[in-house]
Amino acid sequence: MFSVRGVRAQRLWEGAALPSHPRPTVRRRRLGAELKRLREAAGVKMEEAAERIGGDKPKISRQENGRQGVTKLEIEALLALYGVNDDRLRIALTSLAREGRRKGWWAQYNDILTAGFQERLSIESDAARIHTFQPLLIPGLLQTVDYATELIRSVNRDATEDEIQSYVEVRRNRQEILVRNNAPQYVCLLDEAVLRREIAGAAVMAEQLEKLIEVNNPPRLTIQVVPFGQGWHAGLDGAFNIYSYPDPMDLDVVNLEYLDGALYLEENVPVDRYRLAFEELRASALASRQSMQLIAEIAREFAKRT
Repeated sequence: MFSVRGVRAQRLWEGAALPSHPRPTVRRRRLGAELKRLREAAGVKMEEAAERIGGDKPKISRQENGRQGVTKLEIEALLALYGVNDDRLRIALTSLAREGRRKGWWAQYNDILTAGFQERLSIESDAARIHTFQPLLIPGLLQTVDYATELIRSVNRDATEDEIQSYVEVRRNRQEILVRNNAPQYVCLLDEAVLRREIAGAAVMAEQLEKLIEVNNPPRLTIQVVPFGQGWHAGLDGAFNIYSYPDPMDLDVVNLEYLDGALYLEENVPVDRYRLAFEELRASALASRQSMQLIAEIAREFAKRT
């Protein structure tokens, strides 16, 4: 078992804290939201739906909130009760239910990853667009092996080489979403302090900054820097991530990091507030080309010290 310091190392390494409790997967949330919409449109009460599938009201509530799976037979029974005869919709919802039970690549790391962090990976993996602001560290999706490894070692000096390598493998697999065929659009805003905060020495920092330049490829993957000269800006309250999805049934998710965990927001008002904050931050950031010039300049400063 990892110590508390080990968990903190994972948070730092990934550039995100862990949620306290597992959250419903994106697919379950989508399925539950659609079942709720269909039930309410049909004027069916939760008690009636529960009776149809041999359950109770809390079960229907959990299914509609995405916190409990729905079987194919239950979907068919509920759709019949709701008067839905659309075969394409039935097939789509059944497919969602099946995909909601599908295990991600991270399941093989059950021994080192909490259920909460596996949910985070699911949310990230399904996103069509990811907007990130990071004032402290390079985000996990962009970290080099040496940069990530040093973060783990610096926080948990008792970690074995095998443990460290397992986390490195997770990081590598996680970064595959940026190069897959249906890669999400990724926009990363970095405070200039992230570029100048030395992690693992000048050589590692030079390599890390060079990687940022290498992967930057607008509009698919865009990295921009909020310079020191900007002074106060909308991101001074801390890091956050916004995940958006291709299906209109899906709610966008905002992930906020704090010392002992993470907070996830899905309600329209707070999500809109963070969208606005991100746009304000992006407006105050250097353009992508100027950002690359600044990153290259700082990388050369580190390289001179190696």
